[in-house]
Amino acid sequence: MKNKTERILNELIEKYPKLDYLEERLREIIEKTVKSIRSNGKILVCGNGGSASDSEHIVGELLKKFYIDRPIEDDFKNNLRKNCTKDEYEYMSSNMEGSIPAISLVSQTTFLTAYGNDVNFDMIYAQQVYAYGNENDILIALSTSGNSSNVYYAAKAAKSKGMIVISLTGEDGGKLKSTSDILLNVPLDETYQVQEYHLPLYHFICRALEYEIFGG
Repeated sequence: MKNKTERILNELIEKYPKLDYLEERLREIIEKTVKSIRSNGKILVCGNGGSASDSEHIVGELLKKFYIDRPIEDDFKNNLRKNCTKDEYEYMSSNMEGSIPAISLVSQTTFLTAYGNDVNFDMIYAQQVYAYGNENDILIALSTSGNSSNVYYAAKAAKSKGMIVISLTGEDGGKLKSTSDILLNVPLDETYQVQEYHLPLYHFICRALEYEIFGG
C-alpha cells in the first residue's frame, strides 16, 4: 500500500484499538480490491435494514470523489473531445470525476419487489450477483449477525462466479464466516453497536481505495 494509505490505516487502529486484530485483513482487502479494479473488475454490495443503508453509503463513496480529486482518464477525455462541441466538452470534462465501479444490490426497487413476490426474497441478491458478477469481481456482504439468508446466498452465488467475498459482521461471523474470503467481524454483538463499527471500517476501505487508485 502507498504511504498515505498506511497512515490512514494507522489512524483507524489508533482511533478504534478494538479493531487492531483486523489490520492484516484490511491490508488484504485493499490489495485484492485494487487488483480487481485495475483488471476492470467491480464491487457489488448488499445488506438489510441499516446494512442496506450502509450498502448505498459505500457505493456513494466509491462512484464519486470521497476525499481527494479524481481525474478522469485521458483516453476518455480524448474520446469525449471528439464526440462533443467545445462547450460540451469543457462542461462535461470539468464536471466528471474518476470512479470506482460499484453497484448497490439493495437499490433495484422494481426488481426486489417483483422477485421477492414472485420467486423468493431470500434470493434477491443472489440473482443479481448471478446477473452482474464476473470472475474476480468483489462482493461486500453486510450482516450484523452474519446469518441474513439473502446475504448468505449472495455470498454463495459470488463464490460460484469466482468472485472475492468480503463480509462485515458481528463478532461471531455467523454463516458468512464459512463462505467469506475475508471476514471483518467486529468484536460486538448488539446490532446498533456492530453497525457503528462497520462505518469506520468501510470508510477506511473507500478512502484507501481512492488513494491507491487516484492518489499521487
